[in-house]
Amino acid sequence: MSTKIAKLAFENGRVFEGESIGADGVSVGEVVFNTSLSGYQEIFTDPSYNGQMVVMTNPLIGNQGINTDDEESFRPHVRGVIVKELSRRPSNFRSRGDLGSYLKKYGIVGIAGVDTRAVTKLLRIDGSCKGVLVAGDKASTDLRDDVLVEQARAWQGLGGVDMVDEVSCKDKHIWKQGFGTSFSSCFASNRPREKIARGLRVAAFDYGIKHNILRILYEMGFEVHVLPAKSTAEDARAIKPHGIFLSNGPGDPEGLPYAVKAVQSLIQDFPVFGICLGHQLTGLALGGSTFKLRFGHHGGNHPVKNLLTGKVEISVQNHNYAVKPGSLPRDVKPYFLNLNDQTNEGLFHTRLPVFSVQFHPEAAPGPNDFTFLFDQFARMILENRPLAVSS
Repeated sequence: MSTKIAKLAFENGRVFEGESIGADGVSVGEVVFNTSLSGYQEIFTDPSYNGQMVVMTNPLIGNQGINTDDEESFRPHVRGVIVKELSRRPSNFRSRGDLGSYLKKYGIVGIAGVDTRAVTKLLRIDGSCKGVLVAGDKASTDLRDDVLVEQARAWQGLGGVDMVDEVSCKDKHIWKQGFGTSFSSCFASNRPREKIARGLRVAAFDYGIKHNILRILYEMGFEVHVLPAKSTAEDARAIKPHGIFLSNGPGDPEGLPYAVKAVQSLIQDFPVFGICLGHQLTGLALGGSTFKLRFGHHGGNHPVKNLLTGKVEISVQNHNYAVKPGSLPRDVKPYFLNLNDQTNEGLFHTRLPVFSVQFHPEAAPGPNDFTFLFDQFARMILENRPLAVSS
């Protein structure tokens, strides 16, 4: 069987050629890089990557194979996968298939054999770029480099676009799945110390929520009602929740005015915890603004400082937008600070039981430094008090 050619073209004119490792076809999206050393399946199935193609900086990808336990959504949401080398023969006792076949099953275009260090350097210098990834027979016959570059430039990009609607659930439902016995021991540290949330009902807005977030909430004892992204504040109130959870998700938060409206209404009446996109929506709902980062934060090794305790911990990140700290009102304070570029990584309200973080405390994949935030959410609901009172 002959090797199929694949090409990756950027809006700045750079073109990389390699080998197709996924489905045949053409995909257009924003190209970003991820610095995690493991957890590629969780990364590719993270709905926050909708609209983006991911460059893995780890040079060997696929060696652990594929299994359903590690999926963070119902399917992969990346628009393309870019790797240096694909492992053809995975070796892991949990593996139930190989990455190449997995990508083909879901129609995801992929490329291997490219210099991912060069691609990452390009993105570090020029910032996140619009790109086109094409694989299969057309790559060597019908599509020239200049045509691909123009196609990348013509794509509208993610700014101001609602990327959430494609990944959110369509109907409200109650989540009833914990970690169970099928998960490996690496999840043990995610298990709550006790079911401190037993008897508490939470309305979880699904902007692209990761399964590990839902598993943690369920294991804590929460009755977890998952609501579609376009649910109104009245929809949330109808289930009589004790707290509101705002999930991660893809794209530009300013492209989701319906979500901001719902959060603005709920934030005055319920304890609220937001993660990633949920953090950005919290900032907008409180009167702040957001901006796009140059190349985003994607990976499992980002240091952040807790501004309440002074402690530095390592976080998992996946976002291209951030909240402007100076845009927030005086009764909203920064909670965490990114030590790589000094951007905001969390906020809390001094009068209301509301807090949010930009990073991913559910750690799928990544370190487990921040699972205490879920306990903090439960305690905030039980005590109905702000995180901290500023002087």
